[in-house]
Amino acid sequence: MSAFTDRLKNVKLVRKLVYAIVGFASYPGIAIINKLKISGTEYLKDLPKQNVLFVSNHQTYFADVITFLHIFCAVKWGKVNRLGIPYYLLNPFSNVYYVAAEETMKGSWMSRLFSLGGAVTIKRTWRAEGTEVQRGLDPSDTRKIERALESSWVISFPQGTTKPFAPGRKGTAFLIKKNKPVVVPIVISGFWRAFNKKGLKFKKKGVLLSVQFKEPLQIDYDDSLDNILAQVMIAIEQSKLHMMQGPHHWQSIDK
Repeated sequence: MSAFTDRLKNVKLVRKLVYAIVGFASYPGIAIINKLKISGTEYLKDLPKQNVLFVSNHQTYFADVITFLHIFCAVKWGKVNRLGIPYYLLNPFSNVYYVAAEETMKGSWMSRLFSLGGAVTIKRTWRAEGTEVQRGLDPSDTRKIERALESSWVISFPQGTTKPFAPGRKGTAFLIKKNKPVVVPIVISGFWRAFNKKGLKFKKKGVLLSVQFKEPLQIDYDDSLDNILAQVMIAIEQSKLHMMQGPHHWQSIDK
């Protein structure tokens, strides 16, 4: 991303305009063509305006985040666990950023547009001999997220992949330990059934999409990175314990 683009997406008016465009375009697929079930928005009402980190499992590149933004906007307008008519997009909630892979946000004109809605782009992976190799957060990427937390909410996906039960990355635990944010877990289901991997095309219609916000975690910030990460993974239902429950556990949620 260019320096100009980075400055542009920090302008709230630009983010509001992007939210309105993307929001009106995506609303039918989320709330009409498919069915959206929301729970736990009561935990959003009294959150501080900054240093709040949302951690979630990940099922598509874009549909997950777009749905979260719809919900945040609806809550701003007094909605409780529902979207209703999307008049909230006329003055959307824009005090939020989301962490996204730099490679993903360069993929198309649509992803470049959506990046103006508050993407904190990071280089999560590199390729060696045609194989994707995982790595930790680059220090410059960490600073980007920390700057976003200083003034706003940030949405993060600790697994960094749409593959279910993939291990979480310690970069998330490092951010939590260092910045001591309010950490709000989110558990989603159904998106992988309704949308393709990018989350921009339908695979199936009439799917129940579920978004559950949980109570903010009680975290001992002096605890080890391993323990903090384990707490996060349990909260977003992507831990080894949940994986041992087998596919019947997480597939049944998506039905």
